[in-house]
Amino acid sequence: MERRTRTTVTALTSAALLAGTMGAAIAVVDPAPHSGRAKTSGFAPGPGRPERAPLTAKATATGVRAWQEFRVYGSARDLRPGTRVALQQRQGKHWVTLPASMNTTRKATYRMRVHLGLQGRNTLRIVGGGRASAPFTVHVR
Repeated sequence: MERRTRTTVTALTSAALLAGTMGAAIAVVDPAPHSGRAKTSGFAPGPGRPERAPLTAKATATGVRAWQEFRVYGSARDLRPGTRVALQQRQGKHWVTLPASMNTTRKATYRMRVHLGLQGRNTLRIVGGGRASAPFTVHVR
C-alpha cells in the first residue's frame, strides 16, 4: 500500500513539473501579445516608440548680470520621481557639471536656482537618469 502511494505521489509530482516546464517553453517559443495597455519604461525603444525622450529645460532669463540668480525649470516625465538632475555647462569641447543639482518632484518636474559668474555666452543643459536636455544659452554680462 505504501509503495502504491509513493508511486502515485512521484507520478503526480513528475507530471506537475513536466507541465510547468512545458508551459514555460510554450511561453518562450510563442509569446502571446499583451492585451490592453503595456507598461513601458521609456528606456528600450521599440517599434513605433521614439528613442529616449529628452529632459526639457528652460531658463527664466536669457541675459543676466554676473552672479545674478535665475531659474532653470523643466520636466522629466519618463524618469522616476526623485531622480537627481544636474546642470552642466559647455566649456570648450567638454560638458562640465556645475554645483547646481536637485531631485525631481513627485510630478517629475524640477526648478533649480542658478548663479553664473563666467561672463559671455554660456551654453547649458540638464542631465539626469542617463539623459540630457537640449542645450540652451544664457548670456552673462
